[in-house]
Amino acid sequence: MKFTRKQTAAFGLGAVGKDMVYALSASYVLYYYQDILGLPAAFVGLILMIARIFDAVNDPFMGIVVAKTNSRWGRFRPWLFTGTVLNAFVLYFLFAAPDISGAPLMVWFSALYILWGVTYTMMDIPYWSMIPAVTTEPKERESLSVVGRTCAAFGNALITVFTLMAVSALGSGSERAGFARLAMIIAVFFIVAEMILVASIEEKRSEKTASSGTIREMFSALMHNDQAMVTVISIVLINSAMYITTNLIIYFFKYDFGGENWIGNYTLFNMVGGLGQIAGMMILYPFIHTKLSNQTIFKGALIVSMAGYLSIMTVCLTGLGHVLPLLCGLGLLVFCASGVLIVLTTVFLSGSVDYGEMKTGRREESVIFSMQTFVVKAASGLSVFIAGLGISLIGLKGNADQTAVVTEVQSAGTILGLRLLMTLLPMFGLVAAMIIFTKYFKLTDERMNEIAGQLKERHYNS
Repeated sequence: MKFTRKQTAAFGLGAVGKDMVYALSASYVLYYYQDILGLPAAFVGLILMIARIFDAVNDPFMGIVVAKTNSRWGRFRPWLFTGTVLNAFVLYFLFAAPDISGAPLMVWFSALYILWGVTYTMMDIPYWSMIPAVTTEPKERESLSVVGRTCAAFGNALITVFTLMAVSALGSGSERAGFARLAMIIAVFFIVAEMILVASIEEKRSEKTASSGTIREMFSALMHNDQAMVTVISIVLINSAMYITTNLIIYFFKYDFGGENWIGNYTLFNMVGGLGQIAGMMILYPFIHTKLSNQTIFKGALIVSMAGYLSIMTVCLTGLGHVLPLLCGLGLLVFCASGVLIVLTTVFLSGSVDYGEMKTGRREESVIFSMQTFVVKAASGLSVFIAGLGISLIGLKGNADQTAVVTEVQSAGTILGLRLLMTLLPMFGLVAAMIIFTKYFKLTDERMNEIAGQLKERHYNS
């Protein structure tokens, strides 16, 4: 199966839709249930961690199910269709909680969020598994990875940038009503985007499934793929750093930066960051890749991101944290580097599929990419748990009246704690990613091309 231009465009549109859904959940579920509905931040974070533990079992299992699917509609389309429709409904009810509080609201949130993770996995794993399944050429995979990740970043940026403004407009001043109506709009767009992708893919039913071994054999092949494991750990650390930022930056602008126009300033900062992330994927990475290896670019992007966080912490602690142009400029560094890192982790994960086949003789696209789905959600859950616990520890008080108007004034100690949480914690994650990647990742560009050539010869002779 090869992707035409039309199918590539549909693949990109699918990425926009699914990451709009993911961004709303990853970036605003803590804010919605803690600051608006009044649940304890530590409880929200704990539930997210429990959901991620459940996904640790569910995601690889779903990868196995996809790998063994051989229906008349193909391997990927049935799950794209089913997962999308179910997840869209769950998303709406996740952000349209009934008028309840206390224990009933805790139960509602816990059940809905776990169900959201299950249904999102159903469509996300087959989506990304298509990359190594449709082409064996490293360059083509890089191109498709850039399309998918760039469009995903665009969908993510739309939510990050415009959510609070849309919530205010749709809710007529009520954040609770605004989130429910926005979730409905996003859910509808999500369904339309993925149905276009499903209709555009032309899968042929093969005589056998992609992987005919037992579940134990498939997990054994995965666990013996050391390069996939290194990439997976790097993804967890890098994404956790970014999600900590996106979960806490809204509190920074609302309670620290402050002012009547805090929503507008928050929106501008996220707009600059979103554009920077997309520029990192579409412009910076393709340009630098003509001059440097992927491994060198990866390390450089980590250094730039760490320098950006360190600079943001410095300006906040020296009284310059309210200079919006300065904050936006430093945020641009962080998000631009993040865009490069997101593309490269997908490229590395695709390369690890070939590496695993060379090492074990088994090709496990769906199982390995199920790990990407799991670790991205794990990073989200870990970061929200840390953010929620941190918010509780620093004593941040939520906005009780459920409107966009700030009614609570935070103490100086709370503000200092908030500044350190949103800068130091991401830096620790990035440093750990640099150490692990430098020490253990061995798939250079030359090695990936060599493996691709050997597999092509092996398939030709078989």
